[in-house]
Amino acid sequence: MVKRFSLTVFMVLVLAITTFVPVYAQEIQPVDPMNPVPTVELDGFVDETANLWFVELNSNPTVDGASLSVTKAEKRAFRDAARRAGVKYTERMAFDTLWNGLSIKIDKSQLSAVSMLPGVKAVYPIETVAMPIPYTDPYEPELYTALAQTGADLVQSQLEFTGAGIKVAVMDTGIDYNHPAFSGNGVAEMDSHTFPTARVVTGWDFVGDSYNADPASAAYQPVPHPDAYPDDCNGHGTHVAGIVGANDATNDLTGVAPDVTFGAYRVFGCEGSTESDIMLAAMEMALSDGMDVLNMSIGSAFQWPQYPTAVAASRLVDKGMVVVASIGNSGASGLYSAGAPGLGEKVIGVASFDNTNVMLPYLTVNSRNIGYITMTFSPNPPTSGTEEVVWLGRGCVDADLALAGNQPDPYLGDPNGKVALVQRGFCTFGEKANRAIAAGATAVLVQNNALGVFNGTLGAALPDPKPVVGISLEDGNFLRSQTAPVMMTWTDQIASFASPTANQISSFSSYGLSPDLALKPDFGAPGGNIYSSFPLEKGGYATMSGTSMSSPHVAGAVALLLQAKPGTVAADIRGILQNSADPKSWFGNPALGFLDSVNHQGAGMLKIDKAIQATTSITPAKIATGESQAGPFTQSLKIVNSSATAVTYDLTAANALTVRNTFAPAFSTSDASVMFTKDGLPITSVTVGANGVANIKAVITPASGPNKGQYGGYLVFTPQETGQVVRVPFAGFVGDYQSIQVLTPTANNFPWLAVLYEGAYYQVTDPTDWTFTMKDGDFPYFLVHLDHQARSMKFDVLDMTGKVLKPFAVEEYLPRNSSANGFYTWAFVGLTFAGNKAFTIPDGTYQVKISLLKALGNKDNPADWEYWTSPAFVIDRP
Repeated sequence: MVKRFSLTVFMVLVLAITTFVPVYAQEIQPVDPMNPVPTVELDGFVDETANLWFVELNSNPTVDGASLSVTKAEKRAFRDAARRAGVKYTERMAFDTLWNGLSIKIDKSQLSAVSMLPGVKAVYPIETVAMPIPYTDPYEPELYTALAQTGADLVQSQLEFTGAGIKVAVMDTGIDYNHPAFSGNGVAEMDSHTFPTARVVTGWDFVGDSYNADPASAAYQPVPHPDAYPDDCNGHGTHVAGIVGANDATNDLTGVAPDVTFGAYRVFGCEGSTESDIMLAAMEMALSDGMDVLNMSIGSAFQWPQYPTAVAASRLVDKGMVVVASIGNSGASGLYSAGAPGLGEKVIGVASFDNTNVMLPYLTVNSRNIGYITMTFSPNPPTSGTEEVVWLGRGCVDADLALAGNQPDPYLGDPNGKVALVQRGFCTFGEKANRAIAAGATAVLVQNNALGVFNGTLGAALPDPKPVVGISLEDGNFLRSQTAPVMMTWTDQIASFASPTANQISSFSSYGLSPDLALKPDFGAPGGNIYSSFPLEKGGYATMSGTSMSSPHVAGAVALLLQAKPGTVAADIRGILQNSADPKSWFGNPALGFLDSVNHQGAGMLKIDKAIQATTSITPAKIATGESQAGPFTQSLKIVNSSATAVTYDLTAANALTVRNTFAPAFSTSDASVMFTKDGLPITSVTVGANGVANIKAVITPASGPNKGQYGGYLVFTPQETGQVVRVPFAGFVGDYQSIQVLTPTANNFPWLAVLYEGAYYQVTDPTDWTFTMKDGDFPYFLVHLDHQARSMKFDVLDMTGKVLKPFAVEEYLPRNSSANGFYTWAFVGLTFAGNKAFTIPDGTYQVKISLLKALGNKDNPADWEYWTSPAFVIDRP
């Protein structure tokens, strides 16, 4: 019987932006961006617990030497053990080749039992992977300036490499293999069942058109219906494949490697999300099909390199396939937001840089062309007509709790019969648009709150559809500076607009480092505002943004490199590309001359022409220095000169900015330093003989602050005569990594002991709050917010004398929550486990103690653990 509930009051945090102070000395000083760093809007009380799980079993998979009979026997043993323990689940898939285990669907109340069954090595959540929403317009079909940013245009025109003979797998929404970009003859073939084609030579549709794994979608349909035709009804995969290797001379569309052949592995339906076990199944098929390169422009954010898709991807590299994956679009979620499989130890995890130009339709105001991007779910804007524009301000209905009485923003003008101009931020685009349209606006312009234009979505069709478009911060400021009345004219024209964020890291690109402090991302490529192919039934061509677009630039570049240097070992490709990459200036204020942080851009911008022509390589090609509390870090370096001429390199280092704070990144300069030595003596240069090798060491003294920041920089090898500059990025953590608090209370005062009542969680703070019957879902639930990734968590049951009984759950490699208010849940169903046995706890009063081992923590060091003990609770079965 319910006696009382302890409820929680939710608060909204306010981010304060300080005044920028220029820094010219080596001392550490904070630096602030000219525009706000993107942040995730607070999303209240969000349960991020999965209901689909990977179950990893003890033996290695078959690619690592286990026999198929052993892996299959372990699965039979797991099924038998689960049945004996009364664990109810639905098996989805079984894996033997790249990873040994199963994927299952299970109620969260049953999950703790699975993790304790004999033969189970670990369990991992199966992430629901959202499909990026494509933005389309019938632009002139070309990749435009992006190829020039990476040197791919020079490789094609001067070095004459096109990727011929290389097989590239694209795991995505499929490929419109009827498109002239992939037909092999520049002519569209309209029969979707004519497969394979001359260029899309193999593939499989794992899911079918109707599949959609997003439970929040009205079109939720999580049951796959596979078939043999991986055609694309969404567009994302066709766009990605076009960047890799479109070859459409008739329509002037050329990808990075226009003569590759493709494997199309479709893991999305026409809309919505997929799941990471389907990705794993597609990876196994790409291996069996003998692909040379795999591009995955999808991933699971906030994960570990030990996540199943990341581990499987690294095993693909061991088997000779180069794996390229987007690092993720979670930049607004701060540090440690990089995703799997891009986090994989041997995977190339790719960041995104903005294109130098973007082709846009435009409207005109006082002879100025203003480019815009139509939001998803908006009707198309008119192509003629003149209207007045009026500035309304922020335009939210319930902007934030700081507004007196929680009232709507006051409008700064009357939009009735006019085009409304509003500022991006604080509420959704749909909310801004609906309010303005209800007030009589004929269209809505949304001004960005950071440099450049942006792709936006209204979330759903508007009740009263009117055009809604995004414009740049600069153009919005221009409109606001004009004398009223401000008249604008729609046009039917498109034009190239220089991007104010050209060659800067895209604001959406995810931050590393990896939770084990490995250096991620590895490097980047153009991903912001990229033109490419699109399904013919959707117009044939489109512009899109994301690390989804940067990853195929790298996959295509890998194909060029493999053609240019046949026989190159798959595991060596990443280092070759890192050595020649070009670090870029800080996106927050490029004029200051600071290099952007290594945990955001990795080695820098891909330069495939330099990589192919390079005659010097340095290994390792990246350095993870770990925690600075260990003191200076020494790294041995091997320099190989494959030319017939000796070369002498001057040895220097360049610091990048340091970044701290997980959910709201803040930036500062770095005082890290590097000393080079050879045979124990300091050196400032090194000579490598013709076809020779030199071995030196770099002693990296970490940055002294700020505490808990991620610092980094570049070892720079500059030839004294002609030749290429070679760089090696380094990065590490300032201070004691285990000083990061993981079990943070947040505004909700987590962790909670809770009851699930009528679909909602209520906090239980006293045994008299609630008595648990342990029937029909009436279990004690434990709600935990993880501010950082955790190495492991154990849930021990205590009796009222404080004696530790047995655990009811143990989990390994837990991801952090995606937002400051998110949480995970664990249910205690009255069973504890030891060895191969389950024990039923008798009725009585108990507590649960959570023991959390921090990332890279030493299990024998008490300082590396965090603990929380729940309030007492009563079990009284009827």
